[in-house]
Amino acid sequence: MSQELIKDLIEALKHSPENITLKLRLAKCYAEIFEFENAENQLLEILRIDADHFKSKETLATVYYQQAKYSASLVVLEELIEKDPGQISLLELQCSNLLKLNERKQAQEIYSSILKINAGYTNEVFDEVLRVTSNTRANDENATDEDALQFLQKSSIKFNDVGGMHNVKNEISLKIIKPLLHPELYKAYGKKIGGGILLYGPPGCGKTYIAKATAGEIDANFISVGINDILDMWMGNSESNLHEIFETARKNKPCVIFIDEIDALGANRNSMSNTAGRTVINQFLAELDGMNSENEGLLVLGATNTPWHLDPAFRRPGRFDRIIFVPPPDQEAREEIFKLSLKDKPIEKVDEKTLGKSSKSFSGADIKAVIDVAIEDKLQQSFTTGNLEPLTMKSLLKSIKRVKPSTKEWFTSAKNYALYSNDSGLYDDILTYLNIKK
Repeated sequence: MSQELIKDLIEALKHSPENITLKLRLAKCYAEIFEFENAENQLLEILRIDADHFKSKETLATVYYQQAKYSASLVVLEELIEKDPGQISLLELQCSNLLKLNERKQAQEIYSSILKINAGYTNEVFDEVLRVTSNTRANDENATDEDALQFLQKSSIKFNDVGGMHNVKNEISLKIIKPLLHPELYKAYGKKIGGGILLYGPPGCGKTYIAKATAGEIDANFISVGINDILDMWMGNSESNLHEIFETARKNKPCVIFIDEIDALGANRNSMSNTAGRTVINQFLAELDGMNSENEGLLVLGATNTPWHLDPAFRRPGRFDRIIFVPPPDQEAREEIFKLSLKDKPIEKVDEKTLGKSSKSFSGADIKAVIDVAIEDKLQQSFTTGNLEPLTMKSLLKSIKRVKPSTKEWFTSAKNYALYSNDSGLYDDILTYLNIKK
């Protein structure tokens, strides 16, 4: 449908090249079939003709967002909101852009302005992501302990829900789960229960998922913390935020704290020029050092793609003394990821086993990208035929050839560290995975 309309609009524009209405309609048609670059070009042409065309700028902001040009989208939105500060759709898009740029504090402010305009407004995504954090709580004199508890979750995911990864699950079971399930045995030998575990490996390979499954296995409370929940521009607030997260966990043991991208929080102090960064690391180390007493029954899981950037002090016994390599999903895991990701989608004779074999070295995120590419192709076909075109083996295998596994670039860097900066044997698992003998 859209393809035919696009042809008609292009033909009409040959006779009326400056027609803004036609150009705007053409831009929207391009956007509907995900040809965002063509849509952007049409909108920029409109603004060349009429620099103040409000509707074109509004559409351009959306098109920029769809192309992940979040900063460009925000620049356009700032001008539009200045002219029409009460338009909720503009504020929604502004909020979404800020979240993509990890500007959570600003996003919270925008979300608050939306609620002031419409007190009954609801948005599940914003409600989930912009929950009360220690950052906002520290600045709210009327906040209660219930605000801190909003960090707490109960994980319903267990190891049975995680396809493959048997070596990782066995190691976590031995080092984490069994001590928490059989505390009397470990206490008899004077072994502490809890501690710090560092999960490292290529991006998109399930480090967060395995952390949630770990919490589910021991029926523990689960606190998932992003760097934005901790770091604050004001001196001293980051340390306070970090302490509050640990205190919440201590009051709700057994508890698993999961900190993603921990390298951003625990970078090597020797490479830091600012005092503020060092004090945050010192605070973190102080919280971890409490694991011999008040942190009994508390497990801290950190995830990083670059463990070589972590401060060596994090690996001292009593801190992150257990380090587990999370490799790309094996064939069984890839089959399971395809199966779960294709669930409830229109498919036709799909063989997950063949897909798993054909996607060697792909991360979970890569597999989802494969399916997204296949879906986009089928959407374009559906627009042309007017029918719902199902995903087929042919379309998925074609997408696998188009998507390059993101893990290969990671292993190129990791191999150098494993070969030349591995005196302690920390990265031996990488060499084993790559079948390299040092």
